[in-house]
Amino acid sequence: MKYFIEVWGCQMNEHDAETLSGIIEERGYSKAENYLDADLILLHTCCIRAKAEDKVIGRIGVLSKLKKKKKHLIIAVGGCMTQQEDVARYIEKRFKEVDIIYGTHNLNEFASLLESAKADQKQIKAVSDSEGMDIREYVPIKRNDKLKAYVNIIYGCNNFCSYCIVPYVRGREKSREIKYIIQEVKELLDQGFKDITLLGQNVNSYGKDFKDGTNFAKLLKELDVLGDYRLRFMSSHPRDFDEALIDVIKDSKNVCHQIHLPLQSGSDKIIKEMNRGYTKKHYLDLTEYIYKVLPEATISTDIIVGFPGETEEDFQDTLDVVEKVGYDQAYMFQYSIREGTRAAKMTEQIPEAIKKERFQRLLELQNKKSLERNNKMIGKIVEVLVEGFGERNNLTGRTSGNKVVNFKGDKKLTGKLVWVGITDANTWSLFGKVKGE
Repeated sequence: MKYFIEVWGCQMNEHDAETLSGIIEERGYSKAENYLDADLILLHTCCIRAKAEDKVIGRIGVLSKLKKKKKHLIIAVGGCMTQQEDVARYIEKRFKEVDIIYGTHNLNEFASLLESAKADQKQIKAVSDSEGMDIREYVPIKRNDKLKAYVNIIYGCNNFCSYCIVPYVRGREKSREIKYIIQEVKELLDQGFKDITLLGQNVNSYGKDFKDGTNFAKLLKELDVLGDYRLRFMSSHPRDFDEALIDVIKDSKNVCHQIHLPLQSGSDKIIKEMNRGYTKKHYLDLTEYIYKVLPEATISTDIIVGFPGETEEDFQDTLDVVEKVGYDQAYMFQYSIREGTRAAKMTEQIPEAIKKERFQRLLELQNKKSLERNNKMIGKIVEVLVEGFGERNNLTGRTSGNKVVNFKGDKKLTGKLVWVGITDANTWSLFGKVKGE
């Protein structure tokens, strides 16, 4: 029996898919090369933007037709999208071909859901509320990569940004005990992993729910001494990211100087309407300190264009921050209404034409800044973790700052750290030669 998982959304969802793979393979399944060869197909979904949901609904339609030809096929749909009760109900009634509908809090029981679906041959829906649910350790995980791994440190979110559905589908913040995180990272290092990313909707909130002084800075210090590897984290919240944490990163051996710091908007008025809890000045002061203490740091961000009530002046504030910070990379989105959020009820919705025009201006500016940042790397020698072959028969890898580097070399270098002299750059990547060649 073979299975196939299609994943939408963030790194948290990617990691969820690894957990599902581990659970499924314990039941005797192996991974299919494509969905047509699979006996079990899972769609693990995202609900951050409406477009993602539309794609999933279309995909369910395609798989429903496939099941009419392949009667034994089991289709499962779950994740953030189905954690919304109205969406789960719609799929339940509209698509009888879907065998399993599961929520974000039901991953660990997927094995029993699968067995029930096979035995009873009727649709099963399991969408649980997060309140009162405990974190389960020692859940099997099938890693998708041999060099890089994700480690969840905190689940859920307490921020309730006015545009965001995450707290409603991921639940309230619950931190993993530090001993289990340390144990998982040790095991990954023993298995040969060399690049580990700590995950959370807001990693800076780690440990707050313990109320015993445990915090994210303490966790970084504990993990920093486990060996020689690259340690990353995302995502951070500017409200909770302070100079003391930056100093911890500076003094660490393994923590990469790569900071993902979502801006969302540069306008104080819009930041307040978004319920983000900081100001433009606070954000700029924070990034200024990052560059002061970590001059080689790379900073990436998230930005929303066209939030309700955004004026041209508000948008200019966002462009101003992009200009001053000079992000290495930015994930930019046009505001999308999410039912159930406060922003969905706001009256000053921005016309699509204006959102598109502003988005284009932002994209052009960010591409310019990304190219400027990459051009500054020309002539430098950087350490690259080689991931394998990329385009045009070049080896590809990443710097500690997460910049992609392409260069000629032997495949035997895969998995190794090599020094590369940067000779050229474009907006999205760097090019170079292995030192000494």
